[in-house]
Amino acid sequence: MASSKVEATLEAARQLGLNQEEFDHIKKILGRTPNFTELSIYSVMWSEHASYKNSIKWLKTLPRKGKSILAEAGEENAGLVDIGEGWSCAFKIESHNHPSAVEPYQGAATGVGGINRDIFTMGARPIAQLNSLRFGDIGSDRTKWLLKGVVKGIGDYGNAFGVPVVGGEVFFDDCYNANPLINAMSVGIMKKGNMISATSKGVGNPVYIVGSSTGKDGIHGATFASADLHENSADDIPSVQVGDPFQEKLLLEATLELKKTGVIVGMQDMGAAGIICSTSEMSARGNHGMNIYLDKVPLRQKNMEAWEILLSESQERMLAVVQKGKEKAVEDIFKKWDLHCAIIGEVIKEDILNFYMHGELVAKVPASTLVLGGGAPVYDRTYKEPHYVKELKKFNIEDVPEPEDMCEVARFMIGLPNIASKKWVIEQYDSMVGTINMSTNFPTDAAIVNIKRTNIALALTCDCNARYVYADPQKGAMIAVAEAARNIVCSGAEPLAITNCLNFGSPYSPEVYWQFVETIKGMGKACTKFGTPVTGGNVSFYNQTSIGGKVEPVYPTPVIGMLGVLKNKNQQMTMAFNGKGCMIFLLGESRNDISSSEYLNSYHKIKKSPTPYFNIEEEFRLHEVVKGLIRNNLIKSAHDVSDGGLFVTLLECAMPRNFGFDVTTDAENRRDAFLFGEAQCRIVVSVSQSKETAFIDYMLEKNFPFSTLGHVTKGEIRIDDISFGFVKDLKKIYETALEKHLE
Repeated sequence: MASSKVEATLEAARQLGLNQEEFDHIKKILGRTPNFTELSIYSVMWSEHASYKNSIKWLKTLPRKGKSILAEAGEENAGLVDIGEGWSCAFKIESHNHPSAVEPYQGAATGVGGINRDIFTMGARPIAQLNSLRFGDIGSDRTKWLLKGVVKGIGDYGNAFGVPVVGGEVFFDDCYNANPLINAMSVGIMKKGNMISATSKGVGNPVYIVGSSTGKDGIHGATFASADLHENSADDIPSVQVGDPFQEKLLLEATLELKKTGVIVGMQDMGAAGIICSTSEMSARGNHGMNIYLDKVPLRQKNMEAWEILLSESQERMLAVVQKGKEKAVEDIFKKWDLHCAIIGEVIKEDILNFYMHGELVAKVPASTLVLGGGAPVYDRTYKEPHYVKELKKFNIEDVPEPEDMCEVARFMIGLPNIASKKWVIEQYDSMVGTINMSTNFPTDAAIVNIKRTNIALALTCDCNARYVYADPQKGAMIAVAEAARNIVCSGAEPLAITNCLNFGSPYSPEVYWQFVETIKGMGKACTKFGTPVTGGNVSFYNQTSIGGKVEPVYPTPVIGMLGVLKNKNQQMTMAFNGKGCMIFLLGESRNDISSSEYLNSYHKIKKSPTPYFNIEEEFRLHEVVKGLIRNNLIKSAHDVSDGGLFVTLLECAMPRNFGFDVTTDAENRRDAFLFGEAQCRIVVSVSQSKETAFIDYMLEKNFPFSTLGHVTKGEIRIDDISFGFVKDLKKIYETALEKHLE
C-alpha cells in the first residue's frame, strides 16, 4: 500500500514537471515522501522560469562587476547602478511570452505590471518603460490579433499606471508565428543609499501580504512558462494573470510612503510562483525561515486549497517584513491607500518554511533548498553546432542579382513592417506623462529621460537583431550589445550597464543550447569591451511550439536593455538633420556586404546567409571617436547604420524636419550593398559648413576611416544624381505602411 502511494506521488511529480532524479532529491531533503502541496512548491521553484537550472552555469560567466554597480545580478529584485549626483537607477527587463501567446492583452499588461513592481519594491520610483516585441507573419490574422492585443495591453496598463513608454522595438518573422516574444523593461530612480532589500530577518518580525487579494489566476504560471506551447495551450488560460494598473498605482505610492518610515526590513514583489517564491527567496537571502498562515491571506475566491493560495500569481501583491512593534504605522499607510494589508506570519530563526491552513501544517520545507544559488538543481546540458550554420556560410553575394531600379527597391524597403515607422504602436502609448521624455521633439538613437533638478539624464535602449544571432549566436550577441552601446553614444551619453532578456527554445535541444552558450560567450566579450556589466534580467526558454509532432523554436533572441548616462544635458545629440547645406559623412567603411540584411531576406527572399561584417575593436574605436566629436561640438547629428542599411539611416535623419539629402554611392561596392547592406561599425553624422575643416582635422588625428557622402538638401532625395522623390512622399509611405499591413 505504501509503495503504491509513493508511485502515485511520483506520477504527480511527473505531471508537475519534476523528473525522477529531482523527486528522489526532494525525498532526501525532506527525509520522507513529499505531500502534494510540497511537490507543487518544488515544481514551481525548481521550474526553469524560477530556478534557471539549465542556464545559471553560463550566466555566472557574464561580467557583473563595475565601478557604478550598487547591486549585482541576482542580489535584489533588479539591478542597481550609481548614475551620479547622489542618484541611483534600478532597471530590469523580463519576458511574458507564453501568457501573451494565449491571452495577449492580459499577458502583456501583467508583464508591464510585474516588471514595474520589481523596481518600486526596491524603493525606486519607476520613471520610464521600454519593450521589445516579436511577432510572426504580419499577414496572418493570428499575428494581427496578437499584436493588437499586446499593444493595447501595454498601453492600457502603462498609461493608467502613469509611467511613459519611451522606447523599444517591434520585429516580425515567421519563426514567431505561434510563439510571440513580449519583453518589458522598467527603469526607476531613487536617492543613493535608500534601497529596500529583498530579504527577511529578525526573529518575530511580522510578515505582511499587501496589495490585492488572492485568486486562482496565474496558478502554476512559472511551470506554464517552462513548457512548450502546443495546440491546446489556450486551455491554460488559468495560468495567465489578470492585472489592475490602478491598484498598482496605489501600491506604488503606499510602498514609497512606507519606505520613509524606516520600518521595512525587506520587501519583494509576488511575481512568478507567488507567495512561495517571495517567502523562500526572502528567507534564503536573510538566512532565516517563516511561519506562514495561509488562511490569513485575503482571498477573492472561496474554497481555495492551500497549494492554490501558495502558487497563485494574482497581480499587484507584495510580501513585506517589518519591524515588530511597528505594525500600526504599516497598517495606517495601507488603510489610507485602501489596500489589503494582512499579517500572514512571522520570521523564525530556522531555515524552514512552515505553511499552516486552519491550524494544520500543510507543508514544511527548508527555504534554502528551493532557491537559485541554494538547493535548486543546476544542470550542465550538452550542446552541438546545428547543421544549418555550415549552410549559411556557403552564401556568396555574387549569386544575388543586383536590381537596376534602386528607387523601386528603396520604396519597397521603407514599406516593410520591420523597417517602417512603428507610429501605429507608439501612439497607443503615453510617451510624455511626467514631462521627462527629452526625445519627443528632439529625436535620438536612444531614449533620453530627464532627471529633473540635476545636470544628468538617462539614455535607454532595447536592441537585438535575432536574424544575426541565428546566423552566428556569438557574433550576433556581440552586435546586439554593440548596437545598444552605439545608440547610447550617438545620443551623447556614456553606456553604463545592461539588463538582458534571453529568449530561446528548449534547453534540452543540443542545437538550441549551443545557441544559448555561444550567445552568452558573445555577450560576455562585448559587455567587457564596452564596460557595461550585466545587472540581471531574465532567461526565457521553451519558446517553441509543438504542432503535429514537429517542434519549431524561435530564433535565439537575446534582447539587450542598456542604460547610459548623459552627464551634460547640453550635449544631447539628435539623429535629425537640422540645416540645409550641412555636409553628410559616414564614419566607418562601406562594405560589399548584404548578409542577413532585411534587403536580402525580404526583397530577394534569401533566408540563408551569415552575419554582416562586424569587428569589435573597430566598433569600440568608432564609439570613442563619436564621443569626442560630440564633446568638441563638431557634429550636428549622429545616427547609427543598422536595420535597412545606409538608405534607411539617411531617410530617418531626413524625415523629422523634412530635409532631403544628395549623396553619391561608393564605386568600390555594389550599389545595393552600399544602400541596403547592414555591415556594422558605421555611423552617419552631419556637419555644419563652418565646422567641416575642424571635423576633418579631428578625424585625421584619430586615424579613423570616414568618407563624404554628400549634403543635406531642402527636401529632395537624390542618389548618384538620380531623384528618389521628395522626403515628404517617402515619409508618407514610411509612416503608414504598418497600419496598411494591419488592415
